[in-house]
Amino acid sequence: MATLRHWVVKSEPSAYAWSQLVSERRTEWTGIRNFEARNNLRAMAAGDLCLYYHSGEEKAVVGVARVTRAAAPDPTAKGEDWSSVELEAIRPLTVPVTLAQMKKDAVLKTLPLVTRPRLSVGPVTPAQFARVEALGEARRKG
Repeated sequence: MATLRHWVVKSEPSAYAWSQLVSERRTEWTGIRNFEARNNLRAMAAGDLCLYYHSGEEKAVVGVARVTRAAAPDPTAKGEDWSSVELEAIRPLTVPVTLAQMKKDAVLKTLPLVTRPRLSVGPVTPAQFARVEALGEARRKG
């Protein structure tokens, strides 16, 4: 059995907010046009968990999503070598975990959100994932 991995995915709330993922339940995570982020998408496996980060003015992790389908060709990039995955909403964080909090936290200061702020998809260690959940007092639904 494969080891569960953890990731962070970023979206501007005006482009695709957490509430939209909750409403739609699942989405194809398309439009990534950065080679490092694309390679991170390709490393994702079904069952992996993702911190859902609102970029822009909000700058906070607001929920937890799960990868439901591993990387496939991005349907929005016809004839180009880009990838997408499918995500589903799992649970919101009770309290958003802000970028400012993460920058001050010893466990989180090495998160890609902090060290590589322009990277839209990045790896997260199990300890970092657990710390964000603890700070956000995540509601467990399943």
